[in-house]
Formats: sequence, structure tokens, C-alpha cells
Amino acid sequence: MNRLDAAFRRLRRQRRTAFIPFVMAGDPSLAQTAALVETLAASGADIIELGVPFSDPLADGPTIQRAAQRALRRRVSLADVLGLVRRLRRRHQVPLVLLTYYNPVYHAGARHVLAAARAAGVDGVIIPDLPAEEAQPLVREARRQGVAAILLAAPTSSPARLRRIVRLASGFIYFVSLTGTTGIRRRLPAELERQVRRLRRLTRLPVCVGFGIATPREARRVAAVADGVIVGSALVRVIERHRRGRLVQAVGRFARQLRQAI
Repeated sequence: MNRLDAAFRRLRRQRRTAFIPFVMAGDPSLAQTAALVETLAASGADIIELGVPFSDPLADGPTIQRAAQRALRRRVSLADVLGLVRRLRRRHQVPLVLLTYYNPVYHAGARHVLAAARAAGVDGVIIPDLPAEEAQPLVREARRQGVAAILLAAPTSSPARLRRIVRLASGFIYFVSLTGTTGIRRRLPAELERQVRRLRRLTRLPVCVGFGIATPREARRVAAVADGVIVGSALVRVIERHRRGRLVQAVGRFARQLRQAI
């Protein structure tokens, strides 16, 4: 059992919903990302997603795109992010999930990337631009390495596609709450509860919801129907606003508000 499975088992016993914040590794710097991970863990994060900077993040809206560009200007690479995870593992056992696009994985080779991820202490990977129809080779290698392959499901996914996703996925299912890219929205869709319940009938894996969750109130609403609440753009926006001063304090304060709501 890896750290992800153990975390969800513990949360089920406690009847709690997972709080899963996302930060872009290297924004504003790798050293500050390490400090942010420590702060998020201390503020109640159950799992932390680390973004791998990429030049063409198709699933991400402008806030996370800007964070990726800032990290790329510092020449932060996939190897650098894995090095960061290795350093974090000397002090922390919070589950860490990498969110990366397929291009860096393809060029380095899935076997090499997943073996290096496991050795560094990564618990799972999310690859938004790798569709389930083409994910089987990577899923096989992830299983061989003991790294969770976390797949995305969307409101537009057909029943047949959802069945394929839950058959391949491990760790948890990442349910995209709305169509389009990541980013803050004025409101979450009214049919979210029905869509999550439909997916949960197909799998025993935890179902975690992301995209568009910006406030503690929205986090509380999602927590009522999902096994985990993923907050990305709203947290990255806090980092963007405070990256030149009182960054850790601002992120910790927002994270605690979200954890309390969830």
C-alpha cells in the first residue's frame, strides 16, 4: 500500500474528505516550493499535487499558465522537480502527486520517468493530455513501479469511456467539475452532485473533484459529495500575488480556511 492508498483509508475511517492543493514546482523558486509544501502539509493538506512546468499546458487556464512560464524562466525541469521530491522526502511523508504533460514523459521514456519518480518518492502521476484510450502502456508501467496512474474523467465522458477510465486508473479518479481549462469560475455547475454520484457507482476508487473551486464555500459544497477537493488556480493566484513578500503566511492562511471548510 502506498502513501495515497493509506491516506484515503485513514480519511475514510475518520469520515473526512481529502484536501488536495496544487502548486507549480519552481514558482516562485524550487526553494520556495519546498517551503510551500511544508506549509500546506502543516495547514491540513492530505495530498499535494506538484505541477511540472511545461510550455504548452493545454488543460490549464491563464493563472497556472503564468506560473508555468515563471518556473520555465528559471529553467525548472522534470528532473529538478524529482530532485525537489527527493529532498522533501527526507522530512515529509505527505503523499505527493506529479501533474505533468505527456511530452516530457514521452521524450524521457515512461519507464525511466516512472522509475525515477518512484525512487524519488512520488506516489502518483496525472497526465491531463494522455487520453484513456492511449494510456494503457503507461498504466502498465506505473503498476510495475508502484506509482498510481490517476486519470481524468469529465462531465462529457460517456458511460463507456467512464468504465474504461475506472478500469485503468489507480490512486483516485480526478473528476473535472466543468468543461474547459482550469481556473476560477463564478459558480460550480448545478449538476455536479449527480455527475459525481454517477461516477462513484462505477468504482471503488476515491473520486476527487477539481477545476473551478476557488472559495471555502465552494470547497465545502464539493466536499459533501466527493472523496477529495482539489484546489489549484485559486491557490496559485495567492502565490502570484504574494511571491515577493509574506508568501508562506498567505498560502498557509488560505489553506487553513479551505481545510476548515472541507
